[in-house]
Amino acid sequence: MGQATIDTNGLGTLVQVLIADGYQVIGPTMTGSAIELAELTDAGELPAGWGVETGPGHYRLKRRDDDAMFSHSAGPQSWKTFLHPPRRKLWSTDADGSFQAAEEETPRYALLGVRGCDLAAIGKLRDVLGGGTHPDGSFEARHQALFIVAVNCTEPGEVCFCASMGTGPAAGPGADLTLTEMSDHFVVEAGTDAGREKLARITYRDATTDETGAARSAVEMAAHRMGRAMPEVDLRALLAGSRESSHWEDVAERCLTCGNCTMVCPTCFCTTTEDVTDLTGDHAERWQHWSSCFELDFSHVHGGSVRSSGESRYRQWLTHKLSTWYDQFGGSGRVGCGRCIAWCPVGIDLTEEVSRLAESADV
Repeated sequence: MGQATIDTNGLGTLVQVLIADGYQVIGPTMTGSAIELAELTDAGELPAGWGVETGPGHYRLKRRDDDAMFSHSAGPQSWKTFLHPPRRKLWSTDADGSFQAAEEETPRYALLGVRGCDLAAIGKLRDVLGGGTHPDGSFEARHQALFIVAVNCTEPGEVCFCASMGTGPAAGPGADLTLTEMSDHFVVEAGTDAGREKLARITYRDATTDETGAARSAVEMAAHRMGRAMPEVDLRALLAGSRESSHWEDVAERCLTCGNCTMVCPTCFCTTTEDVTDLTGDHAERWQHWSSCFELDFSHVHGGSVRSSGESRYRQWLTHKLSTWYDQFGGSGRVGCGRCIAWCPVGIDLTEEVSRLAESADV
């Protein structure tokens, strides 16, 4: 099957087909003053006609002149929320010595509207949490049950830099279906047998050469309209060689070490555990929740925290993402979604910080 064309009604039918097949469809919706990810029961809940304006420490909704559904850049959430939950129960025990592992149902998610950057992020989480000798069983089960509808990006935002990270604007492999939204239709490409099976159940027609060419050109043009870019240097070597740079002190004077960047990041995966008891002390539970390398206790060992300064914690975060991640997982931890820039309360722009490091290192 080649590429196909569907209209808005076809997209609505796709949502209903996924629901009928037992999937919980998750996609972008209007929630308050942001476009957030939530369960959809109808394609009419997509944010048609809405876009966003972003910048360092800045995110605002804006009304568009058309009814485009996916012409907005990343919001405050990422798909990580559904694959690697912010908080989940691990086990419980009672005073009689009984032990119960937490019973966790595995939701069948259909993710609708996954950008190229976020599709790459899901792949990185798969390598980190689903790989190795001790994979995360909860993540594995959720990931294996996924159906992914990706969207090629044709309108990058002001803080997007996926092109310089090699993760977009075109969605890479890993999606069951990939859409390119045009003015009055979607060009669709099936990437798996599951995607072809779903497409066969909705009304479509074969895409014309003009339609596929226009879709491809729109995505190619988007690559040249990125709001940000990483400097064209060996980032791995740059960060590895910048440990003693005085620039970290400059960043530390601005950074609040609040951890916002790690919370909105689609690839940050660190967790910690906490034990809680009831008032009688007869029942205890262990919970896992997201953690951040910006927390003072994150590197706590006997005698105190290894990274006690904001300078060392910011350096750890950025160096891991762009340098030592290669040593652990064979690639970069960045995908260029720009969330860490938009949702930093003091507007720290990591692409600017890396550029300044490169200038000071004279590379």
